Amino acid sequence: MPAIFDPNEALVPNGNYFGFPFTPEEARLILISVPWDVTTSYKSGTAKGPAAIMDASLQLDFYCEDIPDAWNLGTGTLPLNDSAGVLRSSVELRQLRNSGEDSAPETIDNACRYLNDWVYETSSQWIRKGKKVGIVGGEHSVPLGYLKALSECYGSFGILHLDAHADLRAGYEGLQFSHASIMYNALQLLQISKLVQVGIRDVSPWEMEYAESESGRVIQFSDRMLKNAVFEGETWAAQCLKITDELPEKVYISFDIDVLDPSLCPHTGTPVAGGLSFAQTRYLLEALRRSGKQVIGFDLCEVAPNPYDKDDEWDGNVGARVLYMLANISLV
Repeated sequence: MPAIFDPNEALVPNGNYFGFPFTPEEARLILISVPWDVTTSYKSGTAKGPAAIMDASLQLDFYCEDIPDAWNLGTGTLPLNDSAGVLRSSVELRQLRNSGEDSAPETIDNACRYLNDWVYETSSQWIRKGKKVGIVGGEHSVPLGYLKALSECYGSFGILHLDAHADLRAGYEGLQFSHASIMYNALQLLQISKLVQVGIRDVSPWEMEYAESESGRVIQFSDRMLKNAVFEGETWAAQCLKITDELPEKVYISFDIDVLDPSLCPHTGTPVAGGLSFAQTRYLLEALRRSGKQVIGFDLCEVAPNPYDKDDEWDGNVGARVLYMLANISLV
């Protein structure tokens, strides 16, 4: 680890999330930015999420009550410049999608396949070097290639999926690799033994039928279920224990920022009323850590900055704090 880094000093931009000094070779965890925003179906902007999170991450303080040396666990960053081609492609493909051309869905799906391959190759490279990987999106379709890479390393693992949406559509708006299909596509990987969905509150009837058809492989803790349990006297601690008990020993965390109350992420692509508070989210992740289960990787997706006010860093600020929690839980 680098010998000189004072977490008490003001940070300056260095191309790394949180301004941490660890190079990818020195780091234990590699954060890969995927600024992709092609299939989002309501509002655009998530391609700017990684940069917004990085900018806001420089004003965090790093002391954690339960992990006092969290800042020194070894989180590194692949340069955002490595993803510049992804961002350019995302902008061009978004324009194509909005054009309404008949060939657009096929072209976009082919581009999504290429992106999936890029994420797969990039994450596999670092996994082979003994690193953990975290994906910073971009829309929620982007971690599929990483999940494929993990499926080649682990015979069986589960996904803790925090989201306002089930993302179980077989396709959406003519696109196989839609952000609304990430969990359906992930479940085609047989190594994923369990999908535990938390906070969902905007779901199609077909998705519910599909979840039920998976015979216990998909477990849902909907927002309504969670809130009703609180209203009826069940503690959040007890609910978190139920959630973590459903997970296998190896866990991947897929975090769509719209699982949170929209006041915490007002510019995300598909906000939905309801959702988890920041404190509930923190407690759930801490409960997962206390459970002793192994976090093998994660993604954070759908953060989008305010398109009307470049000085409004709220979405990036909340995203940076969630990213810090996810990085820490994957390293302890």
